[in-house]
Parts: sequence; structure tokens; C-alpha cells
Amino acid sequence: QVQLVESGGGLVQPGGSLRLSCAASGSIFRVNTMGWYRQAPGKQRELVAAITSTGSTNYADSVKGRFTISGDPAKFTAYLQMNTLKPEDTAVYYCNAEAKPTARWYDARWYDYWGQGTQVIVSS
Repeated sequence: QVQLVESGGGLVQPGGSLRLSCAASGSIFRVNTMGWYRQAPGKQRELVAAITSTGSTNYADSVKGRFTISGDPAKFTAYLQMNTLKPEDTAVYYCNAEAKPTARWYDARWYDYWGQGTQVIVSS
């Protein structure tokens, strides 16, 4: 089994900053990509940012220039530095890992794993 644990959410005023952390653990053979998704009330879950094991990053247009993803999927960690937060950033943020569990090391496919989510509220 693979588990993801997030931390760092909370309440912040517009213009403020937060840093989210995610750590994967369990019987992991390899992690290919780690990312952060968010889901606001009444909306679909969307990709915020992702980082590959080679260090390539990808961001949603709405967060470019404000959010920075870092970490090392090969070491099962990912972070999301969120600056200049806006009320529209309010959502539950989920950590995602594209990984192979040890028991499936031979599989050609990667498996998606999710954290439990951490709430981010941007409000004055």
C-alpha cells in the first residue's frame, strides 16, 4: 500500500502565503510524478502543479508566477509554495502521486494515489 500525507493548509488573508507539504510512504517501488490538485465547492478537481522525477514542472495558468512546486518524487516528497493568494484559491488541496507499489514493480502502468486533502481558505 502507498499512503500520502499532506500538511500545511489553513486560513490566510488575501496576498498571504502558505506552504503545503506531501510525503509518500509504504511499499513503494518508484514514483514517477507528484502533483497538487484542488477542488473548490461545486467545481471539479483540477491540476494545480506537478513535478516529475526528472525535475520537470507543470502549472495551471491560474497559478503561474504565484505558486512553486518543489521536492523530489524519487524521494517521495513534494511541496507547494503558494504566494499572493487570492480568494479564488480557496479549495481543498490534494496531493497526488503516480507510482508503482512494490508488489507491482513489473507493471507497465503507473497507479494514482491520493492524500486525504488539506483545506486552504483565503479570506479577509
